[in-house]
Amino acid sequence: MHRTDAATTNAGEGSPPASFAMTGIWRTIRDYILWSYERGTIQYDVMVTLILFFVFFSPRWINFKDKPVEHSPHRTEVVVEPDGKDGLVFRIDGSIVQGGEDAKVRSELLRIINPISGEVSIARYETDRDRSGQVRTYKVWVRKR
Repeated sequence: MHRTDAATTNAGEGSPPASFAMTGIWRTIRDYILWSYERGTIQYDVMVTLILFFVFFSPRWINFKDKPVEHSPHRTEVVVEPDGKDGLVFRIDGSIVQGGEDAKVRSELLRIINPISGEVSIARYETDRDRSGQVRTYKVWVRKR
């Protein structure tokens, strides 16, 4: 037997006791979590609507750290060959890479290579120079990270 009679008379005419209201709320939350509503019910429609809102609007508020790779602003000819091991060899036109110190050359080569192959690291590179000493091409060996 339940104690509904005593609780109902104390709470007033026609209003359910507070414990029954909380039980109903928890039951509703449990049913949403366990997905126990049938298709075509308003509760099912609410669950599907909440999922759709999450899928379409969460990228605006949550940083998933999945930014697209920045593309090279220069049009270049890049030739990619297998290394024979686990890496790749890139031949890159030397006119688009600003010469200078090793770190600067490596960063510019990575800026050109990453949009093509994803995140890689440069194992080594060689320059092919013409008779006047200008760099014609860079030959770059890369490894996947």
